[in-house]
Amino acid sequence: MTSGATGTTGILGGSFDPPHDAHLAVARTALAKLDLARILWIPAGRPPHRTPPVASAGHRAAMVRLTIEGEPRFVLDEREVRKISPGYTIETLESLRTELGRQADLVLIIGADQFGKLETWHRWKELFAFARIAVFARPDYSMKNAESITVVPMAPLDISSTAIRARIAAGESVRGLVPGTVLDYIEANGLYSSQERTSR
Repeated sequence: MTSGATGTTGILGGSFDPPHDAHLAVARTALAKLDLARILWIPAGRPPHRTPPVASAGHRAAMVRLTIEGEPRFVLDEREVRKISPGYTIETLESLRTELGRQADLVLIIGADQFGKLETWHRWKELFAFARIAVFARPDYSMKNAESITVVPMAPLDISSTAIRARIAAGESVRGLVPGTVLDYIEANGLYSSQERTSR
């Protein structure tokens, strides 16, 4: 799915548990402000540094597929959800480099909160050798070591997967927070109706 690509490739990873409108806003802004040819949406398989996702890998990949439909420059990449072992961002970048070649222009898209924890990431210093790093931050957000990254100012959107799961578990509406097709999928599959993890 990723071989033979031309232009700059953005990489947007995350649990996507579920994907929501803020993810879309970041991706659309990245396309415009970073002049990207495409963005790979890469759902995490077994994130080593955080609580395991509530929805299964299969459900989360399916929801990402629904989220990005209609935008040909958005591509679902399932390499991490297919791994049996915990996946690290540096390994994903290494895999992409093998496929796309040394000259490929890669941009890793992360939030300011993630950048603030970058030094806890596995082999974090090597990330800069594999991709440029674009950090989405509030216009008034102070970024340390900003000379090594591209800062993309963006007004904060008060939407999070954690809050969405909590609202669903409480029987509250999340319409307007997730794409309609994703909401239909969540309801059809009974996802997040409790905080118990779902089966694949």
